[in-house]
Amino acid sequence: MDRFRMIFQYFQSNSESVMNGICGLLALASVKMYTSFDFNCPCLPKYNMVYGVGIMFLPPMALFLCGLILNRQSLVMLEEWKRPTGGRKKDLAIIRYMCFSIMQRAMIAPVVWIIVTLLDGKCFICAFSSSIDPEKFVGFANITPTQIQLLLSKVPCKDDELMKNHTARKAISRYLRCWSQALGWSILLFLIVVAFLARSLRPCFNQAAFLQTRYWSNYIDIEQKIFEETCCEHARDFAHKCILHFFESMQQEIKLRRFNAPREAEEGEAEEDHLRGITDQEQMNKLLKSWYYSKPPLDVSQFLWWGGGGNSRYKRV
Repeated sequence: MDRFRMIFQYFQSNSESVMNGICGLLALASVKMYTSFDFNCPCLPKYNMVYGVGIMFLPPMALFLCGLILNRQSLVMLEEWKRPTGGRKKDLAIIRYMCFSIMQRAMIAPVVWIIVTLLDGKCFICAFSSSIDPEKFVGFANITPTQIQLLLSKVPCKDDELMKNHTARKAISRYLRCWSQALGWSILLFLIVVAFLARSLRPCFNQAAFLQTRYWSNYIDIEQKIFEETCCEHARDFAHKCILHFFESMQQEIKLRRFNAPREAEEGEAEEDHLRGITDQEQMNKLLKSWYYSKPPLDVSQFLWWGGGGNSRYKRV
């Protein structure tokens, strides 16, 4: 049990590493999904492009949304953006940094899917086989435009009777596959160049501002985690206290309390201290509302923010 607790605490304290791992798993899952996907082009003039483009871009949209959902910082960023100013001002640079970090991780799996589909070429051939110029290929002379469109739409289907033995089918497939692979390698090269420039040129910008923004973005995430953990501990102690009061009316409990009165008195004092004077639901609701609407300023040397009896206030150190 302790081992699982240590693993859970490691995941909580290393959310950035965990998110990188999740994004890597999503990227691998996207490749596995595509390789196991049974691609069947409809080979119809009006549906080829819809099917091919849909396979290229609809799954990446789903993977992008999954990346946003699994990223815990998405909710933290939205809460920071929408929260009232209260006692702490909002820094748009921190929100932009968090948004860029979230989008950057969420785009990994969709980009991998698109590059894999382009390098494979099946979707591209299905989507654009009806859009090429038939004059570039032999075998389409003395054929009406309607028949040409029908034949071109049959190019992705190797077993179709109309295009099975047609001289231009393999040429059109190779032509479109070359364009698809060229586009895929171009996108990959562009992303590598962008990553290289971002890594190389980052020292040329203001590193102090970058460190400050990164520090406070991490602070917001950690603060939210600690607040949730503290709320859970406080709720547990509050529930324990309420249950003890509920069973105080039972005779057996009263008899037991006679023998353990000194020890339980000490425990009760410790619980009261840990509950910070909260004695009912209304006080707790006021305290939580005060945390949301007027967060304390980030200055621990001047003030300590505390709420006793449901009245949140600042105390000078």
